[in-house]
Amino acid sequence: MVGLILGCEIAFWMVIIAGLSTRYLLRKRRLGLALLALTPVVDLVLLIAAGLDLHRGAPAEFSHGLAAVYLGFSVAYGHRMIQWADVRFAYRFDSGPRPVKLYGTAYATACWKDVGRTAIATALGSGILWLLTVVATGPTQALESTYRIFGIVLVIDTLWAASYTMWPRTRPAAR
Repeated sequence: MVGLILGCEIAFWMVIIAGLSTRYLLRKRRLGLALLALTPVVDLVLLIAAGLDLHRGAPAEFSHGLAAVYLGFSVAYGHRMIQWADVRFAYRFDSGPRPVKLYGTAYATACWKDVGRTAIATALGSGILWLLTVVATGPTQALESTYRIFGIVLVIDTLWAASYTMWPRTRPAAR
């Protein structure tokens, strides 16, 4: 299962790179958009594979829970990751504007938006964990222990945002 998760992560980024390369290097915007639209298919493949594995009687392992974590974060952050890569591709290959680096309140605001995304990832991942426990035919203790990971990540992300709210990131002095 860990190999499948790694394969899906690699496939996710390959689809993004193929879509952006097609969009900016080959100047085929519609085809590039179609390739970018395939990124959720990678997530669907992972969800189906994990569910089938558990339904066929495989004992629930940490890797099945990790698949839920990956899926939750991939769905919640996927659009943002694609936007991040798109801005950099456009700058590098299509005379797009330089990516903006955030400081001060703008950076703290972006951090709090990420807390919202992390909360969405937590809810989605927890729902996927629940779904996997429903389809599993064997013991599911390993899945149930994965819920803590979501809580830990959400707390860390919240503390990160709070720290930048209290001590804003400052622009470096000009050289």
